[in-house]
Amino acid sequence: MKRLLKKIFVMVCLVGLFSTAALSAGPKMPGPKDRCPVCGMFVAPYPDWIATIVLKDGQQIFFDGCKDLFRYYLELPEGEGEGTKGEITAIYVTEYYRAQFMLVDEVFFVAGSDVYGPMGKELIPVAGKELAETFMRDHSGSQILTFEQITLDLLPPN
Repeated sequence: MKRLLKKIFVMVCLVGLFSTAALSAGPKMPGPKDRCPVCGMFVAPYPDWIATIVLKDGQQIFFDGCKDLFRYYLELPEGEGEGTKGEITAIYVTEYYRAQFMLVDEVFFVAGSDVYGPMGKELIPVAGKELAETFMRDHSGSQILTFEQITLDLLPPN
């Protein structure tokens, strides 16, 4: 009996370890056929601009930039169930300087800059308030926003 309990304990620990590793791995990159649901562009050719929504079932929705991610996200209804904000487990954007995925609540978004994305004017995600202020000054940005402050009327036109 003691031996059986020991085996069960080891198995539970291993499952927990692998689950934690899978969660910390972050989102995966898009494949060559993944398209932005807002504009229809293929996303993979623009790795410096990719944004993604991760759903409860593990699926990801990819975007060719923050602007289209917000257009999609802000139109989703609140609540639980398919096609709602309640199905989302995480939202990632590609941080401008690091060129790697970061959670949306870990970055600031600079609007109105002279830096263009695949679809023209773009919201630029930058890690840290000080770096966002530097970016805004260096690239003629107009304002710095958090994820919660962004509304449809603040998005640059396509």
